[in-house]
Amino acid sequence: MAARVRVLGLGNEILADDALGILAARELARLFPPADVEVVESSQSGLHLLDYVTGVDRLVVIDTVQTGRTAPGEILVVREQDVRSAPGTAAHGTGLFDALALARQLGFPVPDDVVILAVEAADCLTLGGPMHPAVAAALPQVVELARALIRNPR
Repeated sequence: MAARVRVLGLGNEILADDALGILAARELARLFPPADVEVVESSQSGLHLLDYVTGVDRLVVIDTVQTGRTAPGEILVVREQDVRSAPGTAAHGTGLFDALALARQLGFPVPDDVVILAVEAADCLTLGGPMHPAVAAALPQVVELARALIRNPR
C-alpha cells in the first residue's frame, strides 16, 4: 500500500549547508509515526530519485539551493507546478524535476502534489564544514513548515 505522504530530505551531511535536508528529515521522523508519514533521507540524485518520487499521494521535499538571489537561511516554499525548468542539462545531472517528469512519462504513480521547501545555502561544497549560522537557524522553521504542510496541504 502506498504511503499517503512522503517527506524526502535531500542533501549530504558532510557538505556544510547541504546537510539541512537530511537533518530536517531526521527531526520529522522523530515527530511522525511511520504509519502516518513516510520520512526518508537521501544523498542520491539523478535517476536514483525515481524510487523516492513515486508511489505516494503527496511529496514534501526539503533541500538547500544556491540561487544567489536571497540571503543564506531564507526559506522558499514552492510547488512543483510553479517551477519552470531551465533549458539544457542540470549542473549535477538529472535532478528532482527531471526524475518526476521521467516517472510520469513512464507511467509510474507520481503525486500531483509536490512541495519543495528550499533553503538558500551559503556553502554546499566544504567537506566537513559547519553549516552557515543562518542556514542552521532556519532548520526549526523548516521542520515546522513541513509539519504544517503534512497536516494541511493547502
